[in-house]
Amino acid sequence: MKRGRRAAGLGLFVILGVGCAGGASRHPQTLPPGPAPTSKTRLDVPVPLDSAVRHGRLDNGLTWYVRENHKPEKRAELRLVVNAGSTLEDDDQRGLAHFVEHMAFNGTKHFAKQELIDYLERIGMRFGPDINAYTSFDETVYMLQVPTDDDSIVATAFQILEDWSHNVLFEDLEVEKERGIVIEEWRQGRGAGGRIRDQQLPVMFHGSRYAERLVIGDKATLESFRPEVLRRYYQDWYRPELMAVIAVGDFDADTIETLIRERFSNLSPRPEPRPRVEHPIPDHERTLVSVATDPEATAISVSVGYKRPPIPRKTLGDLRQSVVDGLYHWMMSLRLRELSQKADPPFQYGFAGAGGLGRTKSIYQLSAGVRDGGISRGLETLLTEARRVETHGFTATELARTKAEYLRQVERQYDERDKLESESFAGRYVGHFLEQDPVPSAEFMLEISRQLIPEITLAEVNARANQWISDTNRVILVSGPKKESAGIPDEPALLASFDAVEKLEMTPWLDQVRDEPLVSQVPVPGSVVASESIDELQVTRWKLSNGATVLLKPTDFKNDEIVLRATSPGGHSLAPDSVFRSAQSAGSIVGQMGAGNFNAIELGKALTGKVASVSTYISETSEGLWGTAS
Repeated sequence: MKRGRRAAGLGLFVILGVGCAGGASRHPQTLPPGPAPTSKTRLDVPVPLDSAVRHGRLDNGLTWYVRENHKPEKRAELRLVVNAGSTLEDDDQRGLAHFVEHMAFNGTKHFAKQELIDYLERIGMRFGPDINAYTSFDETVYMLQVPTDDDSIVATAFQILEDWSHNVLFEDLEVEKERGIVIEEWRQGRGAGGRIRDQQLPVMFHGSRYAERLVIGDKATLESFRPEVLRRYYQDWYRPELMAVIAVGDFDADTIETLIRERFSNLSPRPEPRPRVEHPIPDHERTLVSVATDPEATAISVSVGYKRPPIPRKTLGDLRQSVVDGLYHWMMSLRLRELSQKADPPFQYGFAGAGGLGRTKSIYQLSAGVRDGGISRGLETLLTEARRVETHGFTATELARTKAEYLRQVERQYDERDKLESESFAGRYVGHFLEQDPVPSAEFMLEISRQLIPEITLAEVNARANQWISDTNRVILVSGPKKESAGIPDEPALLASFDAVEKLEMTPWLDQVRDEPLVSQVPVPGSVVASESIDELQVTRWKLSNGATVLLKPTDFKNDEIVLRATSPGGHSLAPDSVFRSAQSAGSIVGQMGAGNFNAIELGKALTGKVASVSTYISETSEGLWGTAS
């Protein structure tokens, strides 16, 4: 394609004003008033479950959740949750928790062999997006999305869930057919990521049953187990007191609750059930190290993790502590991100965070992605910044910005509370059943956040460094390609990083901010010289005095969002050969340069608490920008 001078043309701007019904802008729902001060709130009371969800327990022990939700319309998300996974397998059952999940789609009492999949596909469901399941160390979850505009389909969907709960057939011939499929899945998991994971998980879960019960299982067991061994796992662990049925969607809640009671009340508890135990992950004094390389790996990463007791989640005090910890992790991640934006950065990306490790531990991790030869420098930078916080803490300006951003996000979740899709609610109730994760309402979270966040002190957040960082229960994970240029250090070199950082003199963090208006001189506005309505599209078209065209369309997809798109014809195909490569890269480079007098780091800080972003692009035949705002 010939490149040459661009012809003159008019820019075309498209603005989608979300939440501007009828073409008139409106403010999102009024925020509720803040509650009483923290000092008057009892922090030992449980976090309340959102009153919009019905839940209960049948006489046989099965738990249920039902919630009406109209996003998407005429659809329902259904779940059968089994509180049993690979850690409950006997020695001769490694991989069979996952195998049971496969067999649920290969013949039940009311759906022979392929009949179940055929039926679901016939009503418009797709295997994967709408019909799926997963098995993990501690649970197995079956998922359906079904249409709700036909009562018979909804009733059949609950028949499927009931069959999965106690009527899977496990016919010998079907087991043998599925054996090859599961072994092939095992083989497909032997790629670079799977091979690295299999090296690192036993180190992460050192000394525990988790290290011996990877979900995909043992190939020798998968090839040789007898069908009765598979049935034994199903009989032992698919019991009503270990199950939950979850239904969220565009339906009548009374009808769905009745269906659940009719379908699942007939499940019988086991007369002498095996105890469902939690498997501990032992503490360890020495630092554990896993250096995993693979010829097919393409990225290099390093992380240091600190195992901790499990994070409590039940009371308002636990919720408050989670906010304190969230602020800590957020500020640490922001510091690491800022370092990644420096010239000659120590890593390409870095972040900090905490989460569950099995059911009996949590883990705090500092992680980074590095270039060839950068592991030692990346690890030492992570350790240095952790020690800097431990020594000097965060700054008052960092905390003020992070608290403002935290509260702004809670406010946005409140604004969009009626736009959440059913799948999101269903996932929350899975966590509530399995690990008692709190599921409060958006109204409650806004009220309690507006109350708690202003009263959290800098000293309180800084004190958490001593809780997250320790000399014991440490794990170092390194992964990367098996090549000389990667510069993968050995275990002694990695451990030496701790001693090297301990010898450093820690100076306080300098919080780089610019105290001036983002736009120092407001542009002189133009005018609308022509306006017309395109009724069939519900669009208004303006012509501006500078020649640009603007299209405006009100939508109700979200309550508090405006989406902006702008484009003009041209693109890098018209650039001269001498600057073609620069033209190709210019759009992405602009996004890293900040705006006006603000560099990228200062710009991010200046936008704290604001929902506003703009990006640029140059394609082959056009250039433009896109952005969002509240």
